[in-house]
Amino acid sequence: MCKNLAEKGQLSHPLIIFNRTLQRAKDLQSALPLNKFTIANTIADAVCNSDIIFTCLGDDAAIKETVETICSETNNNIKGKLFVDCSTVHPDTTNAIAKTFSSHGAEFVACPVFGAPAMADAGQLVCVLAGPADLVKKVLPYCKGVMGRANIDFSDQPHGKATLLKIIGNTFILNMVETLSEGHVLAEKSGLGNDNLHAFIETMFPGPYSAYSGRMMGGDFYKREQPLFGVDLARKEARHALDLADSSGARMKDVEVADGHLADVQKYMGSRGDIAGIYGAVRQEAGLKFEN
Repeated sequence: MCKNLAEKGQLSHPLIIFNRTLQRAKDLQSALPLNKFTIANTIADAVCNSDIIFTCLGDDAAIKETVETICSETNNNIKGKLFVDCSTVHPDTTNAIAKTFSSHGAEFVACPVFGAPAMADAGQLVCVLAGPADLVKKVLPYCKGVMGRANIDFSDQPHGKATLLKIIGNTFILNMVETLSEGHVLAEKSGLGNDNLHAFIETMFPGPYSAYSGRMMGGDFYKREQPLFGVDLARKEARHALDLADSSGARMKDVEVADGHLADVQKYMGSRGDIAGIYGAVRQEAGLKFEN
């Protein structure tokens, strides 16, 4: 996302990058164009020298802590600045940080994104924007054509609608992985064969289904050192979905099953586990080894 903002964002000044782990910000240097960015040593430096500030954190606690840090380290001097949060968090968290920024005279747009890291690198994310229309309009030039391939525009809708869609939308991904895992295990155990099932998936469901099927068959779900969609984050989002369902008087049984398998992945692989590791958990239930 930083790379695409720096390269295609038509910024009037270099992009300012801050990471709570400074080395991670420095590691980005090799991927960014020269003279298009600077690294801030503190979050206050980054915020005070910017007009629009994008944030993207791993969970609710992290974004809440970051917002508190921004307010405290800038002495609440953030009036007129526009904050854009791309984190995947509970809608209640999104609405709460919107109120915090507003109370200090700042502006806010929620902008969670759909897409794996490779899609982020390629500028192919789907951006979901919510908040006052005039503020969303300020953010749109950095979305489709820069960070993303498409926008879903919830202008003038509550900020939390964007993250509500992101949480519900991610259950589709979770259920897709669960379905593929169960299908591949049955194909192996019944004698159909994984190659034959994959041929069907490629024909009928090209795109994400085919890609995840290929990852499962190739063993990527247990071989990689860094997950594409980490099990810890996947379980966080499953919990949010289940909480939303419960508070709405609904139930998501598929998510309950998938979350149980994610718990098995956590036990087996720890934080290295990937959402695609559900395949390994389903394999174990069927009397097979986790690894294929």
